[in-house]
Amino acid sequence: MKTPDSRNGKKNGRKGLADHIAPYRVESGKGFRLKDFATAPGNGNAGKAENEELLEACSKELNSLQERLHAEGRWSLLLILQGMDASGKDGAIKNVMSGVDPQGVDVTSFKAPAGMELEHDFMWRCSLAMPRRGRIGIFNRSYYEEVVAVRVYPHFLDGQRLPRQAVGKNIWDERLSDIAAYEDYLGRNGIVLRKILLNISPAEQKKRLLARIEDPDKIWKFSPDDLRDRQRWPDFMNAYEAAIKATASKAAPWFVVPADDKPFARLTVARIAIDALRGLGLAFPTVGPEKAQAAREAAARLVAEAGLGNNSSKKPK
Repeated sequence: MKTPDSRNGKKNGRKGLADHIAPYRVESGKGFRLKDFATAPGNGNAGKAENEELLEACSKELNSLQERLHAEGRWSLLLILQGMDASGKDGAIKNVMSGVDPQGVDVTSFKAPAGMELEHDFMWRCSLAMPRRGRIGIFNRSYYEEVVAVRVYPHFLDGQRLPRQAVGKNIWDERLSDIAAYEDYLGRNGIVLRKILLNISPAEQKKRLLARIEDPDKIWKFSPDDLRDRQRWPDFMNAYEAAIKATASKAAPWFVVPADDKPFARLTVARIAIDALRGLGLAFPTVGPEKAQAAREAAARLVAEAGLGNNSSKKPK
């Protein structure tokens, strides 16, 4: 199992950041096996306090990068978070983006499709939620549910009212092929895509589910479906493995992140986002000579009006 030391290289430098996330990155499905990836970080992992401190620094850098992303206005970043129930998707979103201007982030949580969503193709609702240029988008679950949860429970297809000819023995391979092509399309249109599987162990999930049930403030989060899905754990893992094998690419890589340790998982998600944005070479727009001159002239007028605010409330004699 892959158990890297998260502290290789400089903690906040490019090398240290890249070294941290590299062991979890999957750019090709060739030879991929989900069981080769650990659910907990290795012994070299920093402690909780240090990881939280590093996450705070990452949040500040993310905010700075998002400002440049917005100013340049050509790219957008989409983070897709997948994982079993209680794997930490909500907590990762809350903590990773805590220091980022909320005006620059769009978060969309996808539940089971219903109503109008079932009258469209399976990627339609996600297409509507794609981040605009200059923004960061986060999907809490996504169209991957259609090749994971629906693959585990194929009777869900009945509610999608597909033509009978479209529901054949190759439907999962066909959907995965469609997803891969769709993600290529997104990349060619300036949407930088990073897909993250929060890889939790059954033992840790059990611990978190029990904690939900025993906490009066969190019991509302518990659903009987959590236990239903837990009984199909191997099927879910097989579905995720097939999805990653078919859709991992250099432009739209997967990251299989150890999720048993919440602070470590959140730090890793933050670093994945930072690495993606750093790679764009973002910069604030430059100002030409004419605009710079106009700005200087405006500044001179503002200076000349220095006393305006102090006298504006006085009535004329």
